[in-house]
Amino acid sequence: MRIVLDTNMLVRAHAKATGPARELLQLIVSSPEHTLLLSPLLLQELERVFGYERVRSVTRLTEAETDEYLSLLRSKQVTEMVFPGEAPRLVPSDPGDDFVVHTAVVGRADALCTLNRHFYHPAVVEYCRERGVLIVGEVDLLNLLRRREPR
Repeated sequence: MRIVLDTNMLVRAHAKATGPARELLQLIVSSPEHTLLLSPLLLQELERVFGYERVRSVTRLTEAETDEYLSLLRSKQVTEMVFPGEAPRLVPSDPGDDFVVHTAVVGRADALCTLNRHFYHPAVVEYCRERGVLIVGEVDLLNLLRRREPR
C-alpha cells in the first residue's frame, strides 16, 4: 500500500513517540508491502513544525534527535520521494494543505493518513476518491494494514 502521512501524523510518529501514529510509521517502513510517500514540501513543513517551541516541548526531542528523524525520513530505504509540482487549489478551508493532497495524488497513494478536518471536506474527499486515494485516520489505517499483513 502506498501511503502519505500528513505533517501532524509525522510529528506524532517521531522517534520517542508511542501510540498509533508511531506504530503506523514503523509498520509502513518495516514492510516491503508498503511505501511511505513524501515530498520536499512535506519535509520542509515538517522541519518548520519541529522548530516550534511548543512542539519541541511536547516531543522532548533534542535538535540532534529531530535531525536524525528527518534524515531517516529522507532516506531512500524508508521513503519514496514525490515531486508533485504546482498543486491545484483543492482544500477550501486551508490552501496551505493543497500540496499534501497533491503529493498523494501524484504519488499514486492508496491512502492519505490525517486527522486534519480540512482534508475531510466533501470536495477533497471526492477528489481523492476519484483518484483512488482514501483519506483515513491513523487508527483505521493501522487496523487496515494489520488485517493485510501476512501472518
